[in-house]
Amino acid sequence: MPASASPPVEPAAPPPGPPPASPDPTGSEAEGEVAGGSSSKPSAVGTVNWGTATLVGVFAGLLYGGSREASASVSKDAEVMLKMGSTPDKREQYRLMRDAMEKRFIRVAKGSLVGGARLGMFTATFFGIQNLLIDTRGVHDVFNIAGAGSATAAAFGLILPGSMMWRARNVLVGSALGAGICFPLGWIQLKLAEKANLEIASSKPSSDLTEGKGNQSRVGAAIERLEGSLKK
Repeated sequence: MPASASPPVEPAAPPPGPPPASPDPTGSEAEGEVAGGSSSKPSAVGTVNWGTATLVGVFAGLLYGGSREASASVSKDAEVMLKMGSTPDKREQYRLMRDAMEKRFIRVAKGSLVGGARLGMFTATFFGIQNLLIDTRGVHDVFNIAGAGSATAAAFGLILPGSMMWRARNVLVGSALGAGICFPLGWIQLKLAEKANLEIASSKPSSDLTEGKGNQSRVGAAIERLEGSLKK
C-alpha cells in the first residue's frame, strides 16, 4: 500500500518589525511645547503683567492713603494736646490720649484700605483693557495705551455720584484727559522699552565672546600644566 503524502508545511510568519517612527515635530512646535503640553505665546515689547501691575497699584494706594490720612491728622492731634494741657486730671489726660491714638489708627487704616482699593481697581482696569486691545489688534503700540487710559477714565467718571448729565460730562472729560495723558506717556514707555531691548541684544555677543575667551584661557592653562607634568 503506497505511503500517503505528508501535508505541505506552511512558511513561518516573519517577525514583527519595529513600529514606524513618528515624524519629528517641527521647530516651532518643539519650541512652543512646555511642561503642560501648551504653547507659550511671546509677549510684545512694553507689555506689563496684569497681576503684577495690580499688586503694585494696591500697595501704592495703601501707602498713599495711609500717609495722606496720617498727615491730615496732625491738626487734630494738636487740638488733643491743647485739651490735655488744659486738663489737670491725669486720668482724663490718659483717656484723651488713648482716644486720640485709637481714632488716628482707625483713620489711617481706613484711608489705607480705601486708597489701595481705588488705585488697585484703576490699575487692574487699565492694564486689563490694554491687554485686551493687544490681543484683539495683534500689535502693541501707543494707541493701545491711549485707548486703555481713555476707557478707564471714562468708566471711573461714569461711576462717580451725581446726575446723569454730570456723569455724562465726567465721561467725556475723563476720556479726553485719559487719552491726552496716556498718549505721550505710552510713547515714552515704548521708546524706553525698545532702547532697553536693543541694549540687551547688543550686549549678548560681547558677553558670549568674553566667556568664550575665558574658557579658552582656562583650557590652555590646563594643557600647559599637563605638558609640564609630562616633561618632569
